[in-house]
Amino acid sequence: MKLRFLLIVLVMFTVDLAWAQGEGKGVPWNQLSVEEQTVLQRFGDKWDQLSPRRQERLLKGARKWSAMTPEQRQEAQHRFRQWQNMPDEQREQLRERFQRFRDLPPEEREAVRQARRWFKSLPEERRKELKEQFKGMSPQEKRAYREQLRRQWMEQHPVAPPGSTAPSGGASSGGE
Repeated sequence: MKLRFLLIVLVMFTVDLAWAQGEGKGVPWNQLSVEEQTVLQRFGDKWDQLSPRRQERLLKGARKWSAMTPEQRQEAQHRFRQWQNMPDEQREQLRERFQRFRDLPPEEREAVRQARRWFKSLPEERRKELKEQFKGMSPQEKRAYREQLRRQWMEQHPVAPPGSTAPSGGASSGGE
């Protein structure tokens, strides 16, 4: 149960929320489904005191959790444990990186996602090689390397979304 709560908290920090426009009215506890109440039971006694925005964020996280497969839940728990064990400085860097990603135009976000999928599709050994190469580079070398990878990727995937960027989402995850 603690892991569910921690996962919900993590989802609150990482999900792009549409509720930034206004507070709304909130959701009464008795209007939640049994499954939502089960996932959010830790908040049951104080649900009505939570802000409508917080209620919506928690509810969105609970719905996302409920829609996950057991494997996805296990992976989410693993990632949350990794997050908990990170130094505060590293967490802040990830928050900033995520915010920069959220600020990108939609087509660039999709290009980053595609590049990440490409990187993840590589054999583990090749990913490690790329990460190690990237770690030892100067900022100028990193830019040139990203461009080289982008060209290689474009040769393999000739149709790219408009405004696509280098497949740096994967290669830079080990370094910059």
